[in-house]
Amino acid sequence: MEITSKSKAANKLKRKNTLTALSFIAPNFIGFFLFTLVPVVFSLILAFMEWDSFSSPEFVGMKNFSKMLGDDTFWISLKNTFLYTIGVVPLTLVCSLGLAILLNKKVRGMKFFRTAFFFPYVTSLVAIAVVWNMLFHPTMGPINQFLKFFIENPPGWTSSSDWALTAIIIVSVWRGMGYYMILYLAGLQSVPKELYEAASIDGANKWQQFRNVTFPSLRPTTFFVSIMLVINCFKIFDLVQVMTAGGPGRATNVLVYQIYNEAFVKFNFGYASAIAMVLFVIVLGITVIQFKWNQRQERV
Repeated sequence: MEITSKSKAANKLKRKNTLTALSFIAPNFIGFFLFTLVPVVFSLILAFMEWDSFSSPEFVGMKNFSKMLGDDTFWISLKNTFLYTIGVVPLTLVCSLGLAILLNKKVRGMKFFRTAFFFPYVTSLVAIAVVWNMLFHPTMGPINQFLKFFIENPPGWTSSSDWALTAIIIVSVWRGMGYYMILYLAGLQSVPKELYEAASIDGANKWQQFRNVTFPSLRPTTFFVSIMLVINCFKIFDLVQVMTAGGPGRATNVLVYQIYNEAFVKFNFGYASAIAMVLFVIVLGITVIQFKWNQRQERV
């Protein structure tokens, strides 16, 4: 009888603990279901339909996808997205790693500099874009005022179709390198000092230590940073919206900005969803390639 009562008490406690655990994780799962999973599934269905949010959805099969083949704006947006990614990813990797190496040493004011470089990442992106637009002003901006000492006709930056995307790349790298610097700092501090001591005894200089000790040890960090950078680059929207609004012309029109225009300006939700699905497949494909490459490198 005593064993039965103890068993019942244990089961009651177990149920109570389970309910407590579920009460903590339920809000997150409910939020994910309502605001992520349902919209994703709805978007997938909409990709095969024509809908302007005012009339009933009409099934059109692959029409939205075939429409992309002859849509110049889609191909320009795709090209700009790839150019932006190619520009931002390697530059951010190099800058963040360089900053991490510099600030991994015991120097005076180290905490201040770490905070200063990280601060842009947590600052309002709208504020950052507005300030950089003033800095990039073709005639009154301080950047061009400085460049006039060296070149007669400085770039037009955000007002030039040739330089607008470059300006956005510069701002993106400046804003993001502080965050990825923190990740690299964590990776650097996990590298055993014994490896550097052994390399130094073997006569390795600083560059050889970096190439043969530091960089290989940071491979997991670099892999994670590159994955996050690629995903974030393909999602770029807010900086483009505030700084250039996709212009001049279509010089900075990227895929997410086109999705926004198709959905919320032209009310062509079916076509916007189809572009979103293509974007998803591209990002998924690149991520899979990165994982395969990383696995191959680990086996070498």
